[in-house]
Amino acid sequence: MKQGKKYRQALEKYNAQEQYSLDQALDLVKSLAYAKFDETVEIALKLNVKAKHSIRDILVLPNSFRAEKKILVFAKGDKAEEAKEAGAVYVGDTDLIEKIRGGWLDFDVAVATPDLMKDVGKLGPILGRRGMMPNPKAKTVTFNIKEAIEELKKGRVEFRGDKTGVVHLPIGKVSMDKEKIAENARLLIGEVQRKKPADIKGEFIKSIAVSSTMGPGVMVNPKEKA
Repeated sequence: MKQGKKYRQALEKYNAQEQYSLDQALDLVKSLAYAKFDETVEIALKLNVKAKHSIRDILVLPNSFRAEKKILVFAKGDKAEEAKEAGAVYVGDTDLIEKIRGGWLDFDVAVATPDLMKDVGKLGPILGRRGMMPNPKAKTVTFNIKEAIEELKKGRVEFRGDKTGVVHLPIGKVSMDKEKIAENARLLIGEVQRKKPADIKGEFIKSIAVSSTMGPGVMVNPKEKA
């Protein structure tokens, strides 16, 4: 892939093959960022996994860096009232389902009570490919609506390994204090490490890289204590 001049200049400022401590790597990422906007800091963990393994979970990052999400809740009765009181932007059932079928998607995350999933499931072709479908594993299918909304507002995120065994997640903004980005990164690394399958021998996290949206990746020593 063709690389821009600023990207090539950034590559010349450090050793791309060297493994740095997390703090050193984040210092580099911040110094190498060159875009005019506040770039997002991202982390990628390459895992030693087999095709049968599914590495997936949720966590609440201690340091939020995104605008508050527009939360939509599929619920009725008392649970609908609970959702409104907890701060959901949109609350409804069949009315919202029909609205989404018509092409409306002005929300960031959807939560549903289990009793409505039979109807919400019909939105799979629309919400599924956008990663917005309520899912029990992501704790977005639940009767505990208040807790779900509170955690989403605090910055709850889902991480999962892709088909190549890589967990990729945004962990901050270049403008944030390095210590806050590092705290988010260490929490994720620790949570991923705890998902190591029992039948995996040797190191579970093979490599770690951090980067900004436009900048080059910086390798982190995966043996550094999280």
